[in-house]
Amino acid sequence: MSNYEYIIASLPFLTADFKYTGHAGFNSVIAEIKRDLDDRDYETVEFLLKGLKGEGLNANFYAKALRHRNRFIREYFRFDLNLRNEKVRYLNAQLGRPAEMDVLTGEDPDAADADIDGYRFTGGEFEEEAKVRTVLEGNDLLSREKGIDDLVWEKADRLATFHYFDLEAVLAYVVKLSIVNRWLALDEEVGRERFHRLIGEVRGTFKGVKYTEQ
Repeated sequence: MSNYEYIIASLPFLTADFKYTGHAGFNSVIAEIKRDLDDRDYETVEFLLKGLKGEGLNANFYAKALRHRNRFIREYFRFDLNLRNEKVRYLNAQLGRPAEMDVLTGEDPDAADADIDGYRFTGGEFEEEAKVRTVLEGNDLLSREKGIDDLVWEKADRLATFHYFDLEAVLAYVVKLSIVNRWLALDEEVGRERFHRLIGEVRGTFKGVKYTEQ
């Protein structure tokens, strides 16, 4: 059985001189998390990591994600699919292409098997659609990227609401850590701020009070 309390309590704390290069730091944190997971949870984290890498995000992957036994996985990748398709529609509009060109659906709409939550592979209702459109309509490319990542961060938080010492809390942490890692590679100052924010949230949750660093 996974030791969730130990995992959450043992997550790394950001110090003033914290820095890791490339993917070494990310991989080290992930290895520590996976070390204390049972086989079933380990496989779930691996599935999430595969999707976060961005490679192989095709119809087959999303079909598996939307039918996954874990609710966080199902809902996160439903959001991810809808987000991806909204980006495609936005680019299509900018390029004068048909609106649904390259939008990912991947299944026969008349197929009998729906996913666990009863939605088709189209992604179902996209509650963040208006927010995503607002971000995409921004003029600054960097601000758009940060805005999208903020929405992903918020989604992970919502999916882990009231989940303090369980797999959902771990999965949300992994999603947010992947955002931090990407910005450390692109913009170290932004990455450091996001890592600090993540660790503060986790430690505050563990102590049962809102954590702030003096």
